[in-house]
Amino acid sequence: MNQPSRADRFVLPDGERKVTYERDTKVENAGTFVIQREDHTLANLLRMELHKNPDVVFAGYKNPHPTDHRVILKVHTNANTTPVQALRDAVTNLRAEVSDIAQQFADEINAIRRQ
Repeated sequence: MNQPSRADRFVLPDGERKVTYERDTKVENAGTFVIQREDHTLANLLRMELHKNPDVVFAGYKNPHPTDHRVILKVHTNANTTPVQALRDAVTNLRAEVSDIAQQFADEINAIRRQ
C-alpha cells in the first residue's frame, strides 16, 4: 500500500530537533519557531496563550500542508521580552492549566466513586 505510516505523523526521527528557532533579521524582537510532528492542536493553544501576554505584539501559526507534519509559529514581542522567553512563559502557563484541569477531573472522579 502507498499510504505513509501513521507513526510518521508523531514519531520524531533520530537526530531531528522538536523545536527550532530562527530570529527575524528584518523585524526586531521577532522570530519563527518550527515545531516538528505537531498540528493545529498544539499550535492554536500556544498562539492563544501567547496572546494573553501583554508583551506579545503578534503570534500566529500555519501548517504548511496536511502531509507536512510541522507547524510554523511566528512571534513578535515588544522590547520587554524576547520571542523565546514569551514562548517559554506560554508553555509554563499551559502546563499549569493542564495540571489544574487534570486535578479537577481527578477530584470529580473521586467524588463520584464516594457516592
